[in-house]
Amino acid sequence: MVNLGLSRVDDAVASKHPGLGEYAACQSNAFVKGVSTFVTGTGATFGLQMLVQRKLPYPFQWKVLLAVVAGSVASYWVTRVESQKCSNLWLFLETGQLPKDMGTDRRS
Repeated sequence: MVNLGLSRVDDAVASKHPGLGEYAACQSNAFVKGVSTFVTGTGATFGLQMLVQRKLPYPFQWKVLLAVVAGSVASYWVTRVESQKCSNLWLFLETGQLPKDMGTDRRS
């Protein structure tokens, strides 16, 4: 059994997929970026709302709700983009080739 984060992976599976550890590390990094984006985005949005509260007065619970929604949207986007990079890494590690439909100028 091979440890992969908190999970244990069978040796046969680990030997078939030598890039499994790198992929798991990439996914872990993507999720950490997503969580930190949520915290940063929520805090920044809330702080910005507190700065402009004189011009746009509305109740505190709406400020919190808007900040959490903005942080969630930003977090989802960052996690999705980073997870796609990890998927491309996995395909490269397994096949030795990048996906055919990827363009260098395409934005996600």
